[in-house]
Amino acid sequence: MADSFEWGKALRCKKSIIALVSILLCMAIFFSIASKMSEWHEQTGGRLLKWVDFNVTAEAMKDALAYDIAAHGQENEIHWIDLLAILGAKYGGDFSRYRKADMDQPASRLKSGESLDEITANMKYFEYYSVAYESVLGGMVGDYSVQDGETPSGAPAFRREYGLKAFAPIARGWAFSHSDDFGSSREFGFRRRHLGHDLFGSVGTPVINVETCMVEVLGWNRYGGWRIGMRSLDGRRYYYYAHLRSGHPYAEGLAEGQTVYAGEVIGYLGMTGYSDKEDYNGMQRPHLHFGVQLIFDESSKNEIWIDPYELVKFLGIHRSAAVSAGKGDFRRAELFYDNIE
Repeated sequence: MADSFEWGKALRCKKSIIALVSILLCMAIFFSIASKMSEWHEQTGGRLLKWVDFNVTAEAMKDALAYDIAAHGQENEIHWIDLLAILGAKYGGDFSRYRKADMDQPASRLKSGESLDEITANMKYFEYYSVAYESVLGGMVGDYSVQDGETPSGAPAFRREYGLKAFAPIARGWAFSHSDDFGSSREFGFRRRHLGHDLFGSVGTPVINVETCMVEVLGWNRYGGWRIGMRSLDGRRYYYYAHLRSGHPYAEGLAEGQTVYAGEVIGYLGMTGYSDKEDYNGMQRPHLHFGVQLIFDESSKNEIWIDPYELVKFLGIHRSAAVSAGKGDFRRAELFYDNIE
């Protein structure tokens, strides 16, 4: 009996320590994000946008990215978000008018040494689109390292590269279908707009972390079922992955407070949700609900959701391969490190 009492006492002590560590970790995450958001507020001169309509096409993003990569390391670098913001100002945000020739012209001027200020001097809304598109795409392009053979000791060797370091939300090798369904009607619980994008696939398909993030939320939600909320390290983007697989929704070891690299497997596609009963398959078809929310300060959370359809099409050029890790789990196939500044 005494041994049982001591064991129980030790267990309660252990649980208390774990709870305290969890609280301290959550506080550290909160203050880290708050610091980043304060820095973002200063960088944008206090321009906290109330709404963003992200209508940039996948084609325009691919063209801008190609210019950025080609000019990287040269005397006159070209930043892809600058090009997109120039065209956003030209089109009034309506990229259905996009022509590559419209991007070639400012890109040529930047390459020849003209400054961005000179090119945008008479563009009234350039700053707005610069802030808006940076809030969506910031951090998706930069330096990263990928495995390149082995060292003499047998350890992985890496080479540093520059380019797109964000990934599509579905692993390479798994089929899915999708259409632009943002804003369509939803009625479970109450009538509302669909503030995300559905990617239809098979149950168990590995779900991929789009960019390097902290795990902010895990658990059950009556609308989204098993879901994951990921916050970008600069605090500006919140990625919402919902309707994950019943019984085994998350990748092994995933926990709130973790920093997870872009391209890692974080969960598995399913059809849970639309129920107050936990772990219930309430959806008609298995799919991933993928949402992207912009957060300019914490008071704007739950307000600014963008249509991620074109973003998913764009990220389709960069899909992370996954291999079996046993017991229904998968892991990324290729080692990758985000060279975070």
